[in-house]
Amino acid sequence: MILDLCGGTGAWSKPYADAGYDVEVITLPGYDMKNYTFLRRSGGIEWMSREGGPSCHVDIANVYGVLFAPVCTEFSLAKGAAPRDFEEPLALVEAGLRIIWTIRAYPGSQLKFWALENPVGFLRQFLGKPVYTFEQWQFGHAGVKRTDLWGYFKNPTPTVKVRPDDLVKRFPNGRTNGSRHAAPVCPPEYKHLNLDRAALRAITPKGFAEAFYRANK
Repeated sequence: MILDLCGGTGAWSKPYADAGYDVEVITLPGYDMKNYTFLRRSGGIEWMSREGGPSCHVDIANVYGVLFAPVCTEFSLAKGAAPRDFEEPLALVEAGLRIIWTIRAYPGSQLKFWALENPVGFLRQFLGKPVYTFEQWQFGHAGVKRTDLWGYFKNPTPTVKVRPDDLVKRFPNGRTNGSRHAAPVCPPEYKHLNLDRAALRAITPKGFAEAFYRANK
């Protein structure tokens, strides 16, 4: 089983699902990880809501990998000098890490990898230096967003070695803009979801997801 925590569209775990893995996408609005706790049951662990929401049965001995992409708004450098409230997003990070630790500590755990993803930003000040950092163009996506990964996994191999010249737009006043990322195009498979700009920017690039799968399958 692959757990995709805060998985949104499930784009990061899609290569696993396409390959026949049992994938469980744990995301809003159905699941708020901060309101859940693991309760031990024979044959596995029941992930139970403390507020009466839906429960999710996880056969913890068969969890092979965990992907975790917590909401990045408060950690983002794009927020500039605006006031930040770290308490809520850090509670989410803590909840996800607690799930990962519970799985790994379980006797007979088969966990082979886990990875926490966030754009380069203030989360570094809480988790320390990341294991791996990449830019989207390195995996064939028309974007320049630098992204950090923490965890225990094999590094994906970039598929593009030379950065394309047309990723950044330069204005007459000298300012630059990652234009293609600022106006993201919705992948055809997600158009029915009517995603807003923020949700589109949060979709894991297909090329990276596939490269990560190849390195960790």
